[in-house]
Amino acid sequence: MTDTPPAPTPQLPPSRSVSPNPLIVAALLLVISLIGIGGYRASEYQGMQTLRTDAGHRLDLFAAAVDGIVNRYAHIPATIQLNEEVLNLMRSPHSATSVQAANRFLQQLNEHIGSVAIFVMNQRGIVLASSNWNHPSENFVGEDLSFRSYFVDGLAGRVGRHFAIGTTRGEPGYFVSTPIRDGERVVGVAVIKISLDQLDQAWSLLGAPALIADGNGVVILSSVPEWRYTALKPLPLDTRVEVKMSRLYNEGPIGDFPVPIDDDPGPDGQIVHMALHNSSVRPHAGFAGSYLVHGRGLQDVGWRLLIFSDLRPVRTQALGHGALAAVATGFVLLLLLVLAQRRRIVRQKLEAKELLEQANAQLESKVARRTRALTDTNARLRKEVAERQQAEQTLRAAQDELVQAAKLAVLGQLAAGITHELAQPLGAMRTLSGNAIEFMKRGNLPTVEQNLTIIARLADQMGRIITPLKTFARKSPAVPAATDLAHAVSAALFLLDQRLTKAGITLINRCEPGQAIAWCDQNRLEQVLINLIRNAGDAMADSGRKELLIEASSRDDGNLELVIADSGCGLPEDGTLFEPFFTTKPAGEGLGLGLAISRDIVREFGGDLRAENRPEGGARFILQLPAAPKEPS
Repeated sequence: MTDTPPAPTPQLPPSRSVSPNPLIVAALLLVISLIGIGGYRASEYQGMQTLRTDAGHRLDLFAAAVDGIVNRYAHIPATIQLNEEVLNLMRSPHSATSVQAANRFLQQLNEHIGSVAIFVMNQRGIVLASSNWNHPSENFVGEDLSFRSYFVDGLAGRVGRHFAIGTTRGEPGYFVSTPIRDGERVVGVAVIKISLDQLDQAWSLLGAPALIADGNGVVILSSVPEWRYTALKPLPLDTRVEVKMSRLYNEGPIGDFPVPIDDDPGPDGQIVHMALHNSSVRPHAGFAGSYLVHGRGLQDVGWRLLIFSDLRPVRTQALGHGALAAVATGFVLLLLLVLAQRRRIVRQKLEAKELLEQANAQLESKVARRTRALTDTNARLRKEVAERQQAEQTLRAAQDELVQAAKLAVLGQLAAGITHELAQPLGAMRTLSGNAIEFMKRGNLPTVEQNLTIIARLADQMGRIITPLKTFARKSPAVPAATDLAHAVSAALFLLDQRLTKAGITLINRCEPGQAIAWCDQNRLEQVLINLIRNAGDAMADSGRKELLIEASSRDDGNLELVIADSGCGLPEDGTLFEPFFTTKPAGEGLGLGLAISRDIVREFGGDLRAENRPEGGARFILQLPAAPKEPS
């Protein structure tokens, strides 16, 4: 036999080295650089937007805190002139008895509210009485404060609001002054000094360097001690003269702020470059960097609140995103180069097959990982959806409980009137039943029948009284249905009849049955009406003319309007009427939840509740309700 020689092992052709084209390499590097810069810019823009939004929220929160601290006792000076001891002091300033009585009154008032000091001055600016009269080192009595701006405003009959540094202790504070009038004549000025220490303790709420500048542009409070009593811009000559004469800053030097600050940085803010030293809010003192400045005006006090947001985290993150974009672009371009190289060595089949198998394995692994990640994400989403649905159910149940509690509170207040309504029929039924027994013993059955008929009629009368209460008190979910507004108004007026009659209120009810049919839950609507009518009655408690008007009408857009108008004291102008826990009633007579709950109930119907003052005096509440769909004829 002839041996067959073994087949030669196929050899891969030798690979040729390909030298890179310098132009292609330069173009690739340019593309990678441009994409990296674009990623940096996009990430920086997004980070700046987030930083602006966060700064706005923190400014709103701190502005609310400033308003609560500064304006909490701003109304106190206006009440001082109502005190008889103070008026006696203004009339007899040299009477030791009047001085002592006024001092003790101001001391007790100051201890009660916890302000720094309360004092009164005569027309020449001399302090006649002060809450710190018994503290020799802090006593204001006898001081001449006529140079203070708040004294000038008060003597002119205006309310003065100024920041100033005390001349006695050198302690800064917020001064509020009002004129003291004896008849039509201004005889003195009452002043309260409010401490600003709580604001220094609240800087941590912002988490960034911040300051407050007064109307002159001078920093009066700051989380950075070096910034205090520096001017954001050079002070004009007239301002410097006024500051010198009024001694607002106790004749202390007013330095220049480290960097110029615009009067209005705008919604985008202002970028400044500066260094912070010994800052309580920066862990690395003395680090120079860029900061985004946002401002908010405090209208009531005439101050400006500025916050300095550090741009280092934003730019660091943007740098990372830009680098990631450049690396990803380089990876994609490199992959394209590999694919191009593989096309060049297509004759090397075995190597190409191995590379393809490896690529397939990697792709399957990535698909498996992505599939697992997608499955986990879907599971988390389903869990979050279930949790949110449970939270919504819990919130709705809590709101229903709050509505039911409000209804029971109304029933408790109406219990006395309903008891009076039921007492008379019950007494009559007892008398008639006793008479019926006697006539039955005598055999006088016609009279017995007549008594029993009257008893049945009285029982029906009591049922008509109790049925609205049972319907109103029933705890049930809101089910919209066609509701006659006249019937709902009549049910609410029935429950409040005794209250309105006792208050001497004249009722004008222009709602006619069948005129206005709304699409809502009648039981919930009656609760809203009872709350609004009770508030109207309370608003007319001290009015000479007590008139309650209720009328319903149709709007051009097809909805209905139900108006409840009174001739009471009117509404406040600050826009907080429908905020939870806001109330104009004395302490202990209301929680301030009635109007907030009422508006939520009406909005559940698809309507709205708004309020406004009447030109002729009083207020009116307007319920906008959807009309019931018309039945097909």
